Amino acid sequence: MTLYTSRGGNQRGSYIDGFECKGCGKKFPVGLRNACDECFHSLEVKYRTEEVREFLDRDYIRSQPGSMWRYWPLLPADPVVGADGLNPGMTPLRECRNLARMLGARRILVKDDTVNPTYSFKDRPVAVSITKIVEFGLAGSGCASTGNLAGAVAAASAKYGIPSYVLVPSSTDRGKILPALAYGANLIEVDGTYDEANRISNLIADRYRIGFVNINLRPYYVEGSKTIAMETVEQLGWALPDRVIVPMGSGALLTAVSKGLNEFAETGLIDDSAEVMISGTQPYGCSPISDAYSGTDGMIHPVERPETVAESLAIGDPASGYEALSIIRKSAGFADAPDDREIFEGQMLLARHEGVFTEPAGGCVIASLRRKLEDGTIGRDETIVCLITGNGLKSQRHLDAKSMGRTYKVGNNTEEVEKIFEKGIGGLN
Repeated sequence: MTLYTSRGGNQRGSYIDGFECKGCGKKFPVGLRNACDECFHSLEVKYRTEEVREFLDRDYIRSQPGSMWRYWPLLPADPVVGADGLNPGMTPLRECRNLARMLGARRILVKDDTVNPTYSFKDRPVAVSITKIVEFGLAGSGCASTGNLAGAVAAASAKYGIPSYVLVPSSTDRGKILPALAYGANLIEVDGTYDEANRISNLIADRYRIGFVNINLRPYYVEGSKTIAMETVEQLGWALPDRVIVPMGSGALLTAVSKGLNEFAETGLIDDSAEVMISGTQPYGCSPISDAYSGTDGMIHPVERPETVAESLAIGDPASGYEALSIIRKSAGFADAPDDREIFEGQMLLARHEGVFTEPAGGCVIASLRRKLEDGTIGRDETIVCLITGNGLKSQRHLDAKSMGRTYKVGNNTEEVEKIFEKGIGGLN
């Protein structure tokens, strides 16, 4: 069932109007461009909102396919081309009654993006970017990645028959490298940090006519991420949460959440996006945005050598850091930085009480949820949505059985098993 284009559109099915510089406001036509030629700030996609507003209502969205493409009038891509891909999105918004009871909160929900096609939210921005690679006729796809994006780019490229080129730090967890290789990626391990891999990617992207999704396609890339906020609102029955907690690496996801809520308000789907407190969290070992939030000078000081188990958030020089910081402050949110022990505890809380096994980035979110409930920053009567953006199965290097629970080794006979039960196991006597 494909219902997309009966209402029209201009840019191959999209209502995109062009780019606007986030710094000076200069406008640009649609194209392969990612920065302003006047002030070098990043660019933002703008839509013909009045035209979208004329027909986009809740009933129309409900009639659309069950993926992120249900919001196609507010995406800068051809939805028909997009539907040929992996169709991520419409992931569960899980009610976490056990966690709420344990932490003393009225209502906690997790937006579970661990179940996307490659088990992370990165499938969303890649879904948009890959359509632009097709449209622009580029020679291949690419990215600099801490791991999740590498898999998402490689898988989507495999689906479209496009060669992919991904650059990752050589320290990246094998649980994230191996899937990218399985999807057929040309994988380049850089002996350095993510920021160093990103710098090299910037230098080669245009030289080889490769669509690096988070570099020369970045204005399109971030648009896919905002659908996580749009889905949340729809799944809440078109109501807004009091607060959303977002893991921060570059800060781009947090800015996308804000943009998604604002565009829903501009098109009349919700009343006012300003009611949501948008909060961010980073690991203590790489927390340039959170440090700027709590520091005296308000400046983002890049972290040269990140040290944290939350590798997917180990971005020392966050491209969208100041924008994320501004959104957090304007929305009365917070920025936090739990340490690795708290992150591990957050992973275990979510796994053992809600059955969701997240990577450390999600543990970082749950750790901040607990910290801020305990110190009173989060009100006990709030409705809180936690964005869980990656699956724990891909990131197990920092885990070991001893820290997670006891195992029993027995011979191949029932007697030894019965002895364990007779001594008492798992509360059973």
